[in-house]
Amino acid sequence: MKNIYIIGIGLIGGSFARDLRRHLPEATIYGIDTNEQHIIEAQSLGLIDAAATQKDLVKADLVVLAIPVDIAVHVLPDVLNHIGENTLVIDMGSTKQAICEAVASHPQRRNFLACHPIAGTEFSGPSAAIEGLYNGKTNIVCEVEKTAFKLQEKVLELFKKMGMRMRYMDPVSHDKHIAYMSHLSHISAFMLGKTVINKEKNERDIFDMAGSGFASTVRLAKSNPVTWTSIFKQNKTNVLKTLEEYIANLNEFKALMEADNFQGIHDEMENTNHIKEILNGIK
Repeated sequence: MKNIYIIGIGLIGGSFARDLRRHLPEATIYGIDTNEQHIIEAQSLGLIDAAATQKDLVKADLVVLAIPVDIAVHVLPDVLNHIGENTLVIDMGSTKQAICEAVASHPQRRNFLACHPIAGTEFSGPSAAIEGLYNGKTNIVCEVEKTAFKLQEKVLELFKKMGMRMRYMDPVSHDKHIAYMSHLSHISAFMLGKTVINKEKNERDIFDMAGSGFASTVRLAKSNPVTWTSIFKQNKTNVLKTLEEYIANLNEFKALMEADNFQGIHDEMENTNHIKEILNGIK
C-alpha cells in the first residue's frame, strides 16, 4: 500500500498515521479534514505528507475514515463513488449498524470494510495522536464476508502488525454490546462530572479533594462532546436500554440505603466484585 488517505486527522486517524509510519515507511500519507488547522498541525507533526481532497481518492490504495459516526454515514457513500477498483476503504467508528446499512446496496460495497478498533483516550485533535495506541487492543470487524477477499487481507495483516486482536461480529450485535461496554461508561462519567460541578462551586475544593478514584472514574468526561453526541445519536435505542437498566440498579442501591440495609449493600458490591475476574485479561 503506497498511497493512503486518512479522512479525519484527530486522535484516531492521527494515531493510525503514526503506526503507518512505522509499519509502512514507504507509504505516502495524505490527510483530508474539514478543519484546516488540523491539516496544518498534522503536517507539522509529520502525521501526513500532504493535504488532499476526495477527488484524489481514485489514486488511493487505502482510505481510512476516522470522523464522527453521524457524519461518516453520509461521507462514506461519496467516498466509495470516488475510489479506484482496487481501493479499500475502512472506517473506525464506534457504531456499525447505520454505516453498514448506508452502503448495503452501493456498487462498491465490496471495497469497504467496517471496523471498530476499541482504543482511544479522552483527548482529541492531531496533537493527541499516540504511536502504538492500537497495540494490544481488540478490533471489531463487521460483515467481513461482504468485502473482497484480496482487499481485506492486506489490511487485516496490517492490523495484526499493529498488535490488534481481530473479533468478527454482526453490526447489530456490535452496537448492542458496545452500548454496555463503552457508551454507558461515558454517560456515567459525564453525569458524575456534572453532579460534582453543580454542587462543588469552589474549583479549588474539587482539586484538593479529588482522589485517584474520582479522577479515574470521571476521566472520560473530558472526551470530545462532538464525537460522543454523534455516537449517542446513532446508537440511541441501545443506549436508552442500557440507561434504563443502569438507573434501575441505582434506584435499588438508593432503596437499600434508605432502608439501612447495609448488609444488602455489602452483598451487592461483593457480587459485583466478580467483574474483576472478567476484566483481568484486559490491559
